[in-house]
Amino acid sequence: MASKRIKLLKEQFTDEKLSFVDAIAKAIDVPKRGFVESIDVAVKLGVDPRKSDQNVRGAVNLPKGSGKTIKIAVFADASQEAELKKAGAFVVGLEDLAEDMKSGNLDYDRIIATPDAMRQIVSKLGQLLGPKGLMPNPKTGSVTTDVLQAVKDAAAGQLVFRTDKAGIVHGSIGRINFKTEDLAENLTYFIKELRRLKPSAAKGIYFQSCYVSSTMGLGHEVDVQSLPV
Repeated sequence: MASKRIKLLKEQFTDEKLSFVDAIAKAIDVPKRGFVESIDVAVKLGVDPRKSDQNVRGAVNLPKGSGKTIKIAVFADASQEAELKKAGAFVVGLEDLAEDMKSGNLDYDRIIATPDAMRQIVSKLGQLLGPKGLMPNPKTGSVTTDVLQAVKDAAAGQLVFRTDKAGIVHGSIGRINFKTEDLAENLTYFIKELRRLKPSAAKGIYFQSCYVSSTMGLGHEVDVQSLPV
């Protein structure tokens, strides 16, 4: 038998396409669980992810934050350690940090590095970080000479995204206890950044579908014509 929660979810579900604001409102109007769920967005883009010039990858600062505590590791000189940790970094290091990660300690949400540190990271950790999506990349702002600002952005709720093999971009725009208007503002920034990054080689309809859901909830389809411009 379906649980009471599942029954309630199905009762409030509609198979109609909604405005992005209404889809968010539906996603947060669910029976509460024992943890604070994320509000997640999945956007299917009209790109061919098999072609490198059609991969969409980047990062956007969410104006209302993500509501999550991000565990950040930084490859940088020890002279910056105090201010980086004050800004939100969990650990700062170079060779010592690389060896620690090589031994299997990869419990981080974001890894940020200076350009000078990248050769060591690629040679020692490429096979470990790549499959986990943790490899620093200039396109997401995680390889930079200004690591302090990168840490501040990540800690404040920066959304990092990339197309998967199906051409879908996934992202969390906040938590279920956010206000609808705050989640809508975060989604607006996310969508506008996706528009800005549209590959010139992509043809046809760019935003093909969009769904909004809570972590454990049903996906509500958004009318792509309602997405912010």
